[in-house]
Amino acid sequence: MRRHVLQATGLAMAAAVALTGCGGSGEVADAEESVATEAAFPRTVEHAMGTTDIPARPERVVVLDTGELDSVLSLGVTPVGAVTTAVSQAFLSYLAEGAADVEVVGTIAEPNLEAIAALQPDLILSNKVRHEDLYAQLSQLAPTVFAERVGAVWKDNFALAAEALGLEDEAAAAMADYERAAAALGESLGDPAGTTVSPLRFVAGTIRSYQPASFIGTVLADIGLRQVELPTGEVPTFAELSAEELTTADADIVLHSSYGPAGDSGATAVLGGPLWPRLEAVQNDRAYPVEDDVFFTGIGLTAATLIVEDLAEQLA
Repeated sequence: MRRHVLQATGLAMAAAVALTGCGGSGEVADAEESVATEAAFPRTVEHAMGTTDIPARPERVVVLDTGELDSVLSLGVTPVGAVTTAVSQAFLSYLAEGAADVEVVGTIAEPNLEAIAALQPDLILSNKVRHEDLYAQLSQLAPTVFAERVGAVWKDNFALAAEALGLEDEAAAAMADYERAAAALGESLGDPAGTTVSPLRFVAGTIRSYQPASFIGTVLADIGLRQVELPTGEVPTFAELSAEELTTADADIVLHSSYGPAGDSGATAVLGGPLWPRLEAVQNDRAYPVEDDVFFTGIGLTAATLIVEDLAEQLA
């Protein structure tokens, strides 16, 4: 269980008392909010690598995975540094505007420790899956908080980032808004549980059929749609199919994307091949191309919200 320690200073409490005797109610409310903000720190956050003391509200945050970048931007925090994926030297398209002023500090696979140190961060956010081996070095640069896993646990990771930033209330409100929108979309579909959906991603000549234990799987579950389930290997998030096995992933609705150029990923060959037209979803005009950055590479509240918005348009 994650925990935090809240310590209010005597000075802050005295300031609040003094301010109640002057000014209007708006000034009092602002003062109380400021006191509450300061009282939230220092705090101790428990996470995948142990516990981390965060002395003051972070102002110079560095994030080292797409999920963490999505989380902080969703909370209205612009980090000073972030990494990109291996397939692109830019931030994911759906985060590009919010991250326009963020400095690139390497890729997910190879964060640049010197570039991170130069930014003088006061908080580093990542996860054990990507950077367990770098935790000790990162912790020497700034208080560092790691999530345990990635993907289907994105809601827990969002809450952890919010705790480290002192923005738990904002996170709860934003998550509630998303969950209401997802439920509303499901209700608008009439019987979503009776509709099957198959998220397909073309990657380096193979077809990945994403399963319920994936990020996109959790969003579809929040909407109420039923995924086509296929046996997976060591990676529980997707089943890897050859072009000849395409029809095993057929469904009422097919969502498909290409990781990188369509010619390189295999998308061009499959969509122009003999089995694609045989899919029921294709025959019924219910096979929809979707943005890979959002549906498959993206992880987090902003990506989930955009998926719900996109599907509301596609499935209307």
